[in-house]
Amino acid sequence: MILKRNAELDVMAAAARINREALDAVEAAIGVGVSTAELNAVAEDAILSRGGKPAFKGYHGFPGTLCTSVNEVVVHGIPDARPLEDGDIVSIDIGTWYRGFAADMARTYAIGRVSDDARRLIDATERSLAAGIAAMRPGNRLGDVSAAVQGVVEEAGFWVVREFVGHGIGRSFHEAPNVPNFGTAGTGPVLRRGLVLAIEPMVTLHRTKVEVREDGWTAPTADGCLAAHVEHTVAVTDDGPWVLTAPETDAHGGAQGPSTARVAGGRTGREVEHGA
Repeated sequence: MILKRNAELDVMAAAARINREALDAVEAAIGVGVSTAELNAVAEDAILSRGGKPAFKGYHGFPGTLCTSVNEVVVHGIPDARPLEDGDIVSIDIGTWYRGFAADMARTYAIGRVSDDARRLIDATERSLAAGIAAMRPGNRLGDVSAAVQGVVEEAGFWVVREFVGHGIGRSFHEAPNVPNFGTAGTGPVLRRGLVLAIEPMVTLHRTKVEVREDGWTAPTADGCLAAHVEHTVAVTDDGPWVLTAPETDAHGGAQGPSTARVAGGRTGREVEHGA
């Protein structure tokens, strides 16, 4: 477990700001008829123009700046030329390097008119992230974070993915400890000031396995059911969690209220509902 000094947290906050602004640029471009390859180009330009470096591109050979995971794909979808369609949901995961430190975040978007199940799934996933963030306080244990996420998901009737977990983050993109989205409160390492975690609930419509396709990256549900994924980079401070990847006005004071499902329509007349 690597603890960050205040000066290091400030650099991580700058990396997180670049990362968030790049995802905001993607959000402004997303919609029916837009391909994930186009969104990837928007993200890469936004990161580079702000002095950052895409963290995913080239990581163990991954080809994209974004992971774009559509419908049944849980994580690590590769951007491609297929246009997004009305009724799709898509997780956009983005990472940035800046001055030797990394930031990581993800949002799941509803494209046009989606099913009630899809909206409920996204809402529960976002609420579970808020619950996990709220548990990021000094003296709590890692299991408190995991149990908080799991409790919200299961109360809503959905399933927490077991095959992938969150992680520590800093000078390495993946640092100890791993952060499962399931677990027992009161167990695991004690959370200490300066610990930074990428908390990322990955949730499916019902209990299922997750597979990996022949490309070695794309990870869909085994039975094709929908999946959602959201993520923030969060630091433990004496005053509670500091959500580095949240807007500055929302970053302190613990978990913010969950955002509503972000809805994207066509290239024009696009409606996106913003939350915390």
